[in-house]
Amino acid sequence: MEIKISKKPVKYEEAIEYLDERVHQVSQKRNEELIWFLEHKSVYTCGVNFNQKDVLDKNVKIVKTNRGGKITWHGPGQLICYFVIDISKRKKDIRKFITVIENSIIQTLKDFKIRSFSDRKNIGIWVLDKKKEKKIAAIGFRIKKWIAFHGFSLNLSNNLDNYKKIVPCGISDKGISKIYDFKKVSKDKIINRLRVNLIKNLKY
Repeated sequence: MEIKISKKPVKYEEAIEYLDERVHQVSQKRNEELIWFLEHKSVYTCGVNFNQKDVLDKNVKIVKTNRGGKITWHGPGQLICYFVIDISKRKKDIRKFITVIENSIIQTLKDFKIRSFSDRKNIGIWVLDKKKEKKIAAIGFRIKKWIAFHGFSLNLSNNLDNYKKIVPCGISDKGISKIYDFKKVSKDKIINRLRVNLIKNLKY
């Protein structure tokens, strides 16, 4: 499995083009699986379940994608983890795969003494902040010929005001949080723990 870490922000469209090509290569057994950590320049993206009413600021430009999920924001201070994982090499159980991704994020946050949890009704990872549930990580991927790709975003130090222009992931009654609301942790330390936890948990 290749672990790729981009130091400079990657344009969203370029990242997706790279992912699509890697999916093809992995499905043809011409390349290895991938876990890719990066940041994007500011961009709003929507998945296949997108609803136009979730756009509050009509001046927002939206990039449509083939991932699951609805609308979200990516940008500076937010850590993106893309992956191309061959589920056929493991148990062909999509629910199990989702749980592996969720648990990897939860364990990483726990490593920094931040308590978080998953929610079956509202996919993603959540924290309690002043007794209110807030999303700290968004998950959105698709599966093609048992190859899982796209990934998740984890809010680290980003400006949360960017979410005010949309209804993030179509959820209007909960908030958005970031790691810096709880603790100042470097991006490199987060990446290192995520890498360890993902590799360990993907051995199932």
